[in-house]
Amino acid sequence: MVTPENIKVWIEENLANSTVEIDGDGHHFNAVIVCPDFAGKNRIQQHQMVYGALGDRMKAEIHALSMKTLTPEQRDQSEA
Repeated sequence: MVTPENIKVWIEENLANSTVEIDGDGHHFNAVIVCPDFAGKNRIQQHQMVYGALGDRMKAEIHALSMKTLTPEQRDQSEA
């Protein structure tokens, strides 16, 4: 069974300079993904980057992934 830690590692290994916070029950996962490469991209493009990082795992191993994608600047603004 896929764990939140598996997904965190897969994204961080395949999406340069990203940081991931994730929780889930093995079937449904919620993630906050921060990556400087999201800058200048719309939300759909950002999500496509994450799906690309996960590859075929999105088709077979991960059943549901809800994600919030942010640049480091957006994260910092929301924490202020």
